[in-house]
Amino acid sequence: MTQHHILVIDDDERLRLLLRRFLEESGFRVTDVGSAADARTILTGLVFDLLIIDVMMPGETGLEFLTSLRQENPVPALFLTAMSETENRIEGLESGADDYMSKPFEPRELVLRIKSILARTSAVPTPGTSDIVTFGDFSFDLGTQQLTKAGARIHLTTAEQKLLGCFASQPDQVQSRQDISTAMDGTMQGRSIDVAVARLRSKLEQDPRYPVLLQTVRNKGWQLSTDRQTPTPHKATAPPSAGLPADEASE
Repeated sequence: MTQHHILVIDDDERLRLLLRRFLEESGFRVTDVGSAADARTILTGLVFDLLIIDVMMPGETGLEFLTSLRQENPVPALFLTAMSETENRIEGLESGADDYMSKPFEPRELVLRIKSILARTSAVPTPGTSDIVTFGDFSFDLGTQQLTKAGARIHLTTAEQKLLGCFASQPDQVQSRQDISTAMDGTMQGRSIDVAVARLRSKLEQDPRYPVLLQTVRNKGWQLSTDRQTPTPHKATAPPSAGLPADEASE
């Protein structure tokens, strides 16, 4: 029996009961609530290992709830919603979700995704094998893929963890789009890398328009500047394209 405690947030009472029954049979502890407001109340007194959130709920939506929660709480979250368009998925991941599943769903797949998220976020480094890269006020553990700032954990989605891992595994070295795509087994390619870099900068940089830590190297790609260097801010010529290498910002 696992001790992982899951909070289900969905205004559909019938679905909540079904989810609760299935997840408890799969070995999880489960609490369920019917609104974002109720979730906020219960989160003030209990700590959960993962949230399962519906997007469309009366009052505060799941997207609004998670976006707000991410300002202070890094708890892993998975959206489970009837909104299945690609744009919906992108919006959900950008709000800070670790994963996104559409209804109707296969319960066994849900459990596998939950276990994958929990394995990643609950990983404990083996003594003597942890490799921590520091840059500015941040530290990134290559073993657990956890990012901290001044000792406080910063939430990263799975994609953001993998992307930062690419840079942190070769700090102070330029990483091209092709380097990143290869390192991520092709799961991120082309312009999606530019967008991901911009999102990552929003969590690392004081002003993402003028990156100091995750810098653009003209005509080549990007590099993570660590404490071994004295970083020099690179001014972006086109702030809306701050995630793009300088040679492509005007394309």
